[in-house]
Amino acid sequence: MNIHADVKTAVDPHKLEKLAEVAIQVGLQLQRNQDLVITAPLAAVPLVRLLTKHAYMAGAGIVTTFYSDEETTLARYAHAPDASFDKASGWLYDGMAKAYEGGAARLAIAGDNPMMLAGQDPAKVARANKANSMAYKPALEKISNFDINWNIISYPNPSWAKQVFPELSEEEAVRKLADAIFAASRVDLDDPVAAWKEHNANLKKRSSWLNSERFASLHFTGPGTDLTVGLADGHEWHGGASTAKNGITCNPNIPTEEVFTTPHALKVEGHVSSTKPLSHQGTLIDNIQVRFEGGRIVEARASKGEEVLNKVLDTDEGARRLGEVALVPHSSPISKSGILFYNTLFDENASCHIALGQCYSKCFLDGASLSQEQIKAQGGNSSLIHIDWMIGSDQVDIDGIRADGSKVPVMRKGEWA
Repeated sequence: MNIHADVKTAVDPHKLEKLAEVAIQVGLQLQRNQDLVITAPLAAVPLVRLLTKHAYMAGAGIVTTFYSDEETTLARYAHAPDASFDKASGWLYDGMAKAYEGGAARLAIAGDNPMMLAGQDPAKVARANKANSMAYKPALEKISNFDINWNIISYPNPSWAKQVFPELSEEEAVRKLADAIFAASRVDLDDPVAAWKEHNANLKKRSSWLNSERFASLHFTGPGTDLTVGLADGHEWHGGASTAKNGITCNPNIPTEEVFTTPHALKVEGHVSSTKPLSHQGTLIDNIQVRFEGGRIVEARASKGEEVLNKVLDTDEGARRLGEVALVPHSSPISKSGILFYNTLFDENASCHIALGQCYSKCFLDGASLSQEQIKAQGGNSSLIHIDWMIGSDQVDIDGIRADGSKVPVMRKGEWA
């Protein structure tokens, strides 16, 4: 198989090997005899092969990979009958859910062209996304509820690289994006595993402090932003490594710079503006401005991609409410790189952010023992979607509000106070 052979040499094979090692050892902490399900763009075959090798070296039971391909995705929009856009491969996602119920781990490789669907009919994109979200829900719940150990990493797909660095040749763009991925993922260091151990300890200090404060809400202020995010009853902050319900400690996102928790779905008030574009399912949504009342988005605008944004918000009742709030310093390595990745995995780690939709049951005290009804009663949101978008910058301040109304500085000009 010859996948972009002309640019494969642009990706440092030694660092790619380290990325695979970190994903298996740190991202998943894959156990002996544990099965692994991988999803990846076709261009990421070189990384998939290394991941598979390291998984079996760690004692994996069986590794199964599902590939996506941009050309076949676009062929659907060009030639499929209209009814196709209300269908999804539910049988596949049912199989994934069954694999996770059986103890399999999950690893996703991000790297699709972020603008792949930018020229397609937004109505068809929205219908296809909704059908896919509904079909994927049984599998997604196993992930979002941390039933299993899971991890997301990235590969510098040439079509993605050219979106990030349009002025460079394809080979140079791939090389530059690969280097940025390796740096953000800490695999350009001599001992990435030790570096991740130290980084996880630092994130743990931040989340422990926030948990000790027990804030009732967070107040964000900045240009175009005056937003109070109430926090769920019994919320718990997390960051870096997390222990899944199966007892395995994993790093779900590589890279990660955030500490995060669950907002109260009914207690978000005010207005907020995005500080970076959101790349969602092949559409760029920029300059988002929304207003919340009673936890629900009642007004939404965007200078680009507004139609797609509003269709996302109409996915279901929970799509207009928050499922996550995350704090990231403006001085994070990804922010300092100055690169807009058009990829939420990276861009969310350059900035404080919020997420529309599904909450993480992990972000509650004793979350593993709570039922879905209890999570809802404590303010947790439920939805088919979970979409992060960035609201932090060096001009945004954050205060923690205690139950008695007193304020504690949390961030000033985008940095920890």
